Amino acid sequence: MGVFSKYTRYREVGEQANVNNVERFGEPAHSLFTTTKVFTLHHHIDITDANENIVYQANTKFPSLHDKTDVTDAEGRQVAHIERKFWTLHERHFVTMADGSQFEISNELWHIVKDITNIEGLGWQLRGNIAGLNFELYDTDDSVIAVIGQKLFSMHDKYCIDIYKPEHEHTVVAILVTLQHMMRDRAASSSFSSSSSSSSSN
Repeated sequence: MGVFSKYTRYREVGEQANVNNVERFGEPAHSLFTTTKVFTLHHHIDITDANENIVYQANTKFPSLHDKTDVTDAEGRQVAHIERKFWTLHERHFVTMADGSQFEISNELWHIVKDITNIEGLGWQLRGNIAGLNFELYDTDDSVIAVIGQKLFSMHDKYCIDIYKPEHEHTVVAILVTLQHMMRDRAASSSFSSSSSSSSSN
């Protein structure tokens, strides 16, 4: 177990399931791992299984004000399409699954005090610990669907996701990709605000 096993839920491929997750929810059905390619014109995410086989990929069109992203499986079949609503006070992402079902994820609650995001259209909740980079996904019965952990200090924006309800895997993957985009945008916004404040003070 890594030194952060109680603090952050992230683990590398080949490591045992996070001790915190197992204590609370039991062993996951299986786990997926993501890596974002950097220094490319397109925002590209590889999602692999425990054997490091690519099982899903996410590609974002560039340039794109609406952050249009397609998620496909290993055979190239469409899993989900994600778009960001650009002109809004609280950023929203709209997700359309391959079967035509739709839902929305908003970051309007990603504040210091509140850390629960309702996924409109599913009735699910994403509960986050921003400081620890941990997130738990719950269904309408308040049963855990998946637990997401982000790696600290990683250039490649790595995530691990322990899935407890594999029947929802495609939807979970779409939410995971959306979450990564939200966290990336949050970091960029924070960096821009810091730079602006620094320039103003000078």
